[in-house]
Amino acid sequence: MRWDLLGVVFRKEVLDSLRDRRTLAMVLFFPVFGPMVLAGTLTLVSREARDVDEKPVALPVVEAGRAPNLMAFLAERGVEVKPAPADPAAAVRGGDADVVLEIPADHAEALRSGRPAPVKLYLDESRRASHSAVARVKSLLEGYSRRIGVQRLLLRGVHPAATTALAVEEVDLATPQSRAAMLLSMLPYFLIIALFIGGMSVAIDATAGERERQSLEALLLHPVPRSAVVLGKLFAVAAFAGVALLETTIGFGFVPLLVPLEALGFSMRLDAAVLARIFVLMLPLLLLVSAFILLVASRARTFRAAQSSVSFMMLVPATPGIVLGLVPIKLKLWMLAIPAFGDQLLVNRLLRGEPVEPAQMALCMASTLLWAVLVASLSVRAFQDEKFLFGKA
Repeated sequence: MRWDLLGVVFRKEVLDSLRDRRTLAMVLFFPVFGPMVLAGTLTLVSREARDVDEKPVALPVVEAGRAPNLMAFLAERGVEVKPAPADPAAAVRGGDADVVLEIPADHAEALRSGRPAPVKLYLDESRRASHSAVARVKSLLEGYSRRIGVQRLLLRGVHPAATTALAVEEVDLATPQSRAAMLLSMLPYFLIIALFIGGMSVAIDATAGERERQSLEALLLHPVPRSAVVLGKLFAVAAFAGVALLETTIGFGFVPLLVPLEALGFSMRLDAAVLARIFVLMLPLLLLVSAFILLVASRARTFRAAQSSVSFMMLVPATPGIVLGLVPIKLKLWMLAIPAFGDQLLVNRLLRGEPVEPAQMALCMASTLLWAVLVASLSVRAFQDEKFLFGKA
């Protein structure tokens, strides 16, 4: 291998990419999209949680005079009882009210006779914005029901504890950091997207783009081994993808400083040590993604076709990140040998503050590196095919 010739190709591709404003924009600006989305989402969640705690619940009540004690109970706990609209169902369905309470005519009679007193709640479970108000009203009604039930038992000389057969003690082992990991489950997805975004423009321009400009033929006519040409282009793609990965990783490190997660009972541990381990863990995947992009782009006949192919292929390694965000998966050793999937499993463990053994990281990185070598060798074979030069490969 002529490393000096490889270096010449590498510098040539880097300089060409630095002159391309589109490539610079993709590398410098798009990788911060993931941290911005996460920070914005957490800010909205934090603001919503704060509003739920501080903002009084407005509860329209139909025939509030039929249950004066219940109305007093609700008012003592911060509920603003309001007159109900003429059509409660239409008001809830149209979003004019989150929830409406109706007191039936037989409510008072049922209470006096010791029977369950009926109440009716109008709500729309499909409206996410009303969930907090509905949950709070349900909780208050259940509390009032328990209070009346205890009073009935005491009047009959029965201890309220007699109705409870089991005393269930919950031991919640979730830590503030593991709770935060539920919100951070999409972070590996954004890291992989950053790799594709950072290297895509460079890889496409170095293959399909040069073929369309007819500059690739001149490059391949030089007495430079095809392997040196491919590796030079590969390292250039990896360099830009690495910058995007580093930028995204650092961006996520600023998220805990910008969002007050303590108000949500979360704790996000993204210190320098955790971020460094994530970055090192992703390095073999960086090489694999770079080689994969280069191979796909080299097989495309035109620049536009290469863009379409790479954009579609971006979903393949990112899919496990989406699955992990929706379905909990228990880590098994063989999973670490699957490229991208093993990386995302270990990143999630690091985010949860769970131990990650050096052997686990070594297995994951070694397996991904082997796949990167295999894909890179396929790229070398593609460049050695004469049909490739004319876009017929």
